[in-house]
Amino acid sequence: MTLRQFPKDFLWGAATAAYQIEGAWNEDGKGESIWDRFSHSPYRILNGDTGDVTCDHYHRMPEDVLLMKELGLKTYRFSIAWSRVLPEGRGAANEKGLDFYDRLVDNLLAAGIVPNATLYHWDLPQALQDQGGWPNRDSSDWFADYARLMFDRLGDRVAMWATHNEPWVVSFLGHAEGDFAPGIADYSQAFQTAHHLLLAHGKAVQVFRAGSYQGNIGIVLDLQHPQPATSSEADQAACQRRYDVTHGVFLDPLFKGRYPEMLFEWIGPHAPKIHDGDMALINQPIDFLGVNYYMTFVVRFACRGGLLKLALDYASAPNWGRTATEWGINPPGLLATLLNLKENYGNPNIYITENGCAVADVPDANGFVADTGRINYLRAHLLAAHEAVQAGVNLKGYYVWSLMDNFEWAHGLSKRFGLVRVEFETGQRIPKQSALWYRNVIAQNGVQE
Repeated sequence: MTLRQFPKDFLWGAATAAYQIEGAWNEDGKGESIWDRFSHSPYRILNGDTGDVTCDHYHRMPEDVLLMKELGLKTYRFSIAWSRVLPEGRGAANEKGLDFYDRLVDNLLAAGIVPNATLYHWDLPQALQDQGGWPNRDSSDWFADYARLMFDRLGDRVAMWATHNEPWVVSFLGHAEGDFAPGIADYSQAFQTAHHLLLAHGKAVQVFRAGSYQGNIGIVLDLQHPQPATSSEADQAACQRRYDVTHGVFLDPLFKGRYPEMLFEWIGPHAPKIHDGDMALINQPIDFLGVNYYMTFVVRFACRGGLLKLALDYASAPNWGRTATEWGINPPGLLATLLNLKENYGNPNIYITENGCAVADVPDANGFVADTGRINYLRAHLLAAHEAVQAGVNLKGYYVWSLMDNFEWAHGLSKRFGLVRVEFETGQRIPKQSALWYRNVIAQNGVQE
C-alpha cells in the first residue's frame, strides 16, 4: 500500500454546527432561533425530533474538546449561535452566551487545536425573522453588527472565520423549497436572500479588515457537482442552469463581481434587487474558500421540472452505491469540483470544510461501531483531494463532517454522520472505528491508497 501524504502544514479537523450539537435551546438567556421555531412546529422534522438537547455540547463542551485532542485534531470548525449571543438578533448582548464561546476557544487553544468559527450556520434569531429575515435588505447590517461583536470578543484568539455556511441551503432550501427553516417557498425571496447573504458577507469582511483582527476570513459554499445526463443541447443547458443556481450565484459575485447572466435572464422577475455598489462590496478579496462536498448529480431537462426545468438523479461512481441518506457516493466529483475552482476562479486557498456520510451504524454490546463503510468513503475522498493537490489546487486542509452524531436537520436524529457515536438518551460519547482510523491519518499526514 502507498501512503499519499499531504503538504507539511495541512490542517486536519472535524466540523459541527451550533444548532446540531449545543442543545440548551432556551438556557442562560439564549433567544429563539428560526430552527427552534421550525423544529417545534408540527410535521417539519422526521419523528418530531428537535435540537433542544441533541448532544448537549453546551454543558459538555470541555469533555468534547478533550475528545478532539485524543483524536489528534489539528483544528475544529464550529458555528456560533447568533441568538445565544444576541437574543433579539440586535441590541444588548448576552454575556453568558459570549462566555460560552470564550471558554470554547480557550479550551481549544489549551488543547493545541486551531479554532475555525462560522458566524452563520442557518440559525437566524427568530426576532429578526419577524422583521422580514434575510429578504429584508437591513439583514446585511444586522449581520455586520453581529460580526463586529464576535470579532471584538474572539478576534484575538480565533485564527479562521467564515461568514456563512452554505448560503445556497439558506436561500433555496429555506426560501424556495420550504424544506428547511424558515419554511418559505418563494423563488423571489430565495434569490433576494442569496443577494443579501452575499451583501452581509461583504460587509462582515469590511468590518474584519477595518478592525485589523488577526487571522483569516472567508466563506463556505456547498458545491454539488453537476453533470449532464446526455450530450443533448437540452440536458447541457439544464446542467448549466443547475450549476449557475448552486455555484455561479455565489462564486461568480465573490470572484468575478457579477451574477450569471444567462440564469438571470431565465428567472426574469425573480431576480434580486441590486443597488449600486453591491457587487463591488461582495467582490472583495477573501483569504480562503471553504468547500462542502457531498454529492454529484446527473442533470437532465424536464418540462415539468419547476422554475429551472430540470430533474436530478444522484450519481454514484462505479461500485460505490449510496449512503444512509440515499445520497450517491462519487469521489471523482470532489476532484472535478476542486479543479473547477482552480481553473475558473483563480485557484483560491481552499479548505474542504465538510465531507462525510451517514451509514447504517450498528453498535456492538459496548456501543462500539465498526463503520468500515464510512472509512472507505473518507479514504476515497481524501485520495481525490490528494490528486487535486498534485494537480496544483491550493488545498490547505480537510474537515470531516462530523465530529459526532447530531441533529441532522429535517432528518432529525435518525441519520448519523459522526466519527463519534452519541447515545442521545444518556449523552455518552463512543469513538467509532472511523475515529481511530482518522486519528492515524492525521498522525501520518496522509492516507493509504
